[in-house]
Amino acid sequence: MARIVLGLISGLVFGFGLALSGMDNPAKVQNFLDLAGTWDPSLAFVMGGAIAVAMPAFFLFKKLEKPILDQSFHLPTKSALDKRLLLGAGIFGIGWGLGGLCPGPALSSAGLATTSALVFVAAMIIGMAVARRA
Repeated sequence: MARIVLGLISGLVFGFGLALSGMDNPAKVQNFLDLAGTWDPSLAFVMGGAIAVAMPAFFLFKKLEKPILDQSFHLPTKSALDKRLLLGAGIFGIGWGLGGLCPGPALSSAGLATTSALVFVAAMIIGMAVARRA
């Protein structure tokens, strides 16, 4: 039960942070990526703040034998830069640039039932299903 409650609280804090920073606004994200046009550097501060908060947690994580609410850490085991990873990263980047959303903000925006977010989430789910089969 504690895992569910803490997961809900974490999701709500994350969603609130996305909304507060403007990450759920596709136009703001696209302006951040438009270096030659209407560049908006404010999201760089959002990323810097996220790194400043996450970095101490990663140092703490390395000292723990296991997570607080699980039996073991579930970390990726692959570290090679292969064609599949590079292709997936490229598709992700193109989708982020065109749609102005990435998975977290898309889910947050889908809660508002905007057409663009719902289409993005549907495409994301289809993409994940295709990737699992490949």
